[in-house]
Amino acid sequence: MAIRRAQALLSISKFKTSFVLGSYTRFHRFSSSSSQHSTQFQNVGFIGLGNMGSRMVNNLVKAGFNVTVHDINRDVMKMFTEMGVSARETPYEVAQDSQVVITMLPSSSHVMDVYTGTNGLLHGDNAIRPALLIDSSTIDPQTTRKISLAVSHYNWEKPVMLDAPVSGGVLAAEAATLTFMVGGPKDAYLAARPILESMGRTSIYCGGSGNGSAAKICNNLAMAVSMLGTSEALALGQSLGLSATTLTDVLNTSSGRCWSSDKYNPVPGVMEGVPSSRDYDGGFASKLMAKDLNLAAASAEEVGHKSALISKAQEIYKKMCEDGHETKDFSCVFRHFYNGKDEV
Repeated sequence: MAIRRAQALLSISKFKTSFVLGSYTRFHRFSSSSSQHSTQFQNVGFIGLGNMGSRMVNNLVKAGFNVTVHDINRDVMKMFTEMGVSARETPYEVAQDSQVVITMLPSSSHVMDVYTGTNGLLHGDNAIRPALLIDSSTIDPQTTRKISLAVSHYNWEKPVMLDAPVSGGVLAAEAATLTFMVGGPKDAYLAARPILESMGRTSIYCGGSGNGSAAKICNNLAMAVSMLGTSEALALGQSLGLSATTLTDVLNTSSGRCWSSDKYNPVPGVMEGVPSSRDYDGGFASKLMAKDLNLAAASAEEVGHKSALISKAQEIYKKMCEDGHETKDFSCVFRHFYNGKDEV
């Protein structure tokens, strides 16, 4: 145990860069040698083993990281221990074993609890702590910045927090092709890139703390509005006598082309391998889209930004959930809101 503590303290002592976050100057040490092929971190903790997190952990293990996990679901923890992955009972215990801790959780309140709650990541004053905390949950930027500030005020060896939400869904998590949108100190982002690249194909540095979270909710707002517009156009086209396949061909070779039309078409029978081809099962649940739109609305209100389309999209996805479609992919608005027909 004494040797392990000494090794951890030695690992922490190797980092050498200072940076400024907001109005706070915090000193942390990251090697400038991190690259796509090497990392100064090997021991990675992961908290949140749902549909996304479990697949991200699999890819970390495949990449050779020593991973320690935690989840409130004991069955999923047991599944990982049977695969040879270490598991711990609390986030605090994960922190004791990890140079980096990644969280992938359902909501802002869950993230806040894992960081600041009883037996959370910030619990106690033990000097052996992660150098880097990465939150990949989709939460509002205001909460991200509050947690980052709490991290900066903690009295142990100064860690750094990055917000790094993802785009791509379960399939991209499985295939390690996620896109990470990252906020926080740039040197910390560069140090984290080898870890992110083991789980994703693309990582984009978005600026200071909370900017990754802001990018994610803006992206999902655009995705919701684009899906609604595409679904409305395709349903209208059917009512006017056009087949959905023909109108899709028009859209995808014209100015109406978008991801919702050419990569994630909402009309059953037009495109294989997307949720509309399997009764809208899998994919990105309507209840999650409703949650993200609520985050966008709250963020817009916080900064006094007028957002008429957020309100309309919120209204539609709230109704989708109330009508019993909350677990279906968000593209099911074509069938269940616009009364679109399957392509025969």
